[in-house]
Amino acid sequence: MGQADNSNGRPCEKPLAALDPEVYDALQQSSTATLANILLAHGLSNTFLLGLSPLSRTQEKVIGPAYTLRFIPAREDIDSMANYGSADNLHRRAIEECPPGAVLIIDSGRCLRAASAGDVMAARLQKRGVKGMITDGGFRDAKAIREVGLPAFQQQSAPPATPIALHPAELNGPVGCAGVPIYPGDIIVGDEDGVVAIPAHLVAQVARESLRVSRYEEFVDMNIKRGRSIFGLFPSSTESLLEYERWVSSGKPGAHEQ
Repeated sequence: MGQADNSNGRPCEKPLAALDPEVYDALQQSSTATLANILLAHGLSNTFLLGLSPLSRTQEKVIGPAYTLRFIPAREDIDSMANYGSADNLHRRAIEECPPGAVLIIDSGRCLRAASAGDVMAARLQKRGVKGMITDGGFRDAKAIREVGLPAFQQQSAPPATPIALHPAELNGPVGCAGVPIYPGDIIVGDEDGVVAIPAHLVAQVARESLRVSRYEEFVDMNIKRGRSIFGLFPSSTESLLEYERWVSSGKPGAHEQ
């Protein structure tokens, strides 16, 4: 059972088990582009949430398991501001029940007619230890959310009040955010390029492989700066991988040259 949150008495989820430190560190060092390419090698081509951008270019990288909220279009006889204020409203519950350490994923059906959340909700999520919030629609109060400091990703700003166009239909079930299937517990990674969703059962393997790729790219970058052709270097070849291993074993000479 979850622990009670004294602010409203409603049971809230316990903090999620942390990712293995080595897995987390590997994801921290890997770009979302690299992770998406690794997933493609595993046969998964629809993992990048296309069309979403970070609300702030200076926000922290987001890494954590998905906790989901699914919206459907609003209906006037149900979605009033009075109903929106109810303690049973799933939108409000998502803010109070998204576990610490998780990333709130909001499937709005790409709706930009109303806000998926605003700065007050962002502040509450941050206070509760949530890692970030992501919508395929838009947020209101963008400047204030940036000031709160909670990492956030959206399609574009959507200032109108949520009940105008959105009805919260389900918490923590499978969603299709930005056209990507996301299941609760999938690992979400967001950086300056965007957001990628990694199936939970693959995350350790994907993290290890992406770290190897990221380290090889350090070798590539050094050689490109020296004027070397990409042929036989990128993508890697048998010969370039052997050269890379020799470079690593010799202490990465020239790695920090400008």
